[in-house]
Amino acid sequence: MKRLSDVQAAMRDLVAYALKTELVPERDLVYSINTVLWLMGEDSCDFSQEDVKRRSGRITRRSINDGSFLEATLKVLLDYAASKGMIDGESIVERDMFDTRLMGALTPRPSEVNRMFREWWGSLFLDQNSWELATDYFYKLAQDSDYIRRYRIKRDLKWQTDTEYGALDITINLSKPEKDPKAIAAAGKMRSTAYPRCQLCLENEGYAGRLDHPARENHRVIPLRLGKDMWYMQYSPYVYYNEHCIVFNSEHVPMKIDKGTFKRLLSFVSMFPHYFLGSNADLPIVGGSILSHDHFQGGRYDFAMAKAPVERTFTVQGFSGVRCGVVRWPMSVIRISGGDDAITDLADHILNRWREYTDEDAFIYAYTTEDGQRVPHNTITPIARRNAEKRLEIDLVLRNNITTDEHPLGVYHPHADLHHIKKENIGLIEVMGLAVLPSRLRGELEELKEAILKGSDLHATPSLESHAAWAETFMREYDDINENNIDGILQDEVGKVFLRVLMDAGVFKRTPEGQAAFDRFIASL
Repeated sequence: MKRLSDVQAAMRDLVAYALKTELVPERDLVYSINTVLWLMGEDSCDFSQEDVKRRSGRITRRSINDGSFLEATLKVLLDYAASKGMIDGESIVERDMFDTRLMGALTPRPSEVNRMFREWWGSLFLDQNSWELATDYFYKLAQDSDYIRRYRIKRDLKWQTDTEYGALDITINLSKPEKDPKAIAAAGKMRSTAYPRCQLCLENEGYAGRLDHPARENHRVIPLRLGKDMWYMQYSPYVYYNEHCIVFNSEHVPMKIDKGTFKRLLSFVSMFPHYFLGSNADLPIVGGSILSHDHFQGGRYDFAMAKAPVERTFTVQGFSGVRCGVVRWPMSVIRISGGDDAITDLADHILNRWREYTDEDAFIYAYTTEDGQRVPHNTITPIARRNAEKRLEIDLVLRNNITTDEHPLGVYHPHADLHHIKKENIGLIEVMGLAVLPSRLRGELEELKEAILKGSDLHATPSLESHAAWAETFMREYDDINENNIDGILQDEVGKVFLRVLMDAGVFKRTPEGQAAFDRFIASL
């Protein structure tokens, strides 16, 4: 066979990859080749179906799993598209839109994905773990289709820090593309549109994207009936933890925590007992990043909070069949377990009591008045799972979003001295013990490392000024800091900051006075 040009080889490789990963069946090879030709602006190819099959057989599983094969193949095609003026090769947004178009053309249609998922699910009579087979299929599809970009995810920095509350997970997210200044400027000149209404709406499935909204042509979702309502499951493209899924309402309605929330969470973990599912709170500051569309987050991962023990138990009158306890955790967590209806009713009871609860001595206020309006402050972050005993279990994390002049971003929010590491809202993921830290920290921590090793004046470097007081404090705790131990020291110290973040977010502090106040609330139940 004659040697192919780089672009012809890349087109062959892309279809071979789709065949290898079973995105396309062998019967669709000609169709897939022609589709890629059209998208690349070409009218003929220099390779055959047999060439594609042979190439497919030589693609290694390792190069698929680490994303290296697909990344290299797409780069050639993107560079070629840029050379032909089809995209701006300097724009991350335009490159992402174009490669998503290519992958979307090779991703099975939603009806086929749903059919395959149901087939795996329907094998329950053959395999008691068929729910795992169904999610395994869907998760692999999300990665193979490049909706989850493996080659970007592997660049995230991740580690654990041991604390008195267990091993906290720390990640510096590098897989989410930073804002492209050129795209921001261009998007500002575009006609405003409200379609899709947000990045969680069903209308994102297959959407081509635009400069101010990501392309989702390779995005697929699974319909689920939770209670009486239709919801959909997808995977997060940024995968903060294993099998990080999102379950969203079919309607674009605001986040709301109520009895229906608990029913839906328990319904999901009954269908998928190997997953947990939780909800961000429904108030600003404590409610995560998207409050405009009701949704949950779940996955297949045991967070430190789930492993944390109950340190004292209690009972609630009228709910004798439900186990209740306070979790040993830096935030204020009540864990209840038992039957579906019983823990749903108790979770709703606790929520309603907490919504109206005020304890001035503990600086807990259910409401304040602003501009003549009554403003609520108390809500809950709930997380449901099957525990080690296979019993249904819900953790109820008590939240309060009150602000003061001293703490304008929130009293129960990371305080100002921690903002150099973590300033953003403490949502569901952080509550459970995983810090999602901004990408800026990668460069800042590397620069801090070099400055410490050189003995530089940290206050004299503008980019390190925000870290200076923190670094000077922890440096005094070590007899020696050198090239061999500094990376571990910085990681541990960042983890300690995250622990303080969680302690700041706890409404009842881990002090005798704080726990006495927690007991006063429990007594009110």
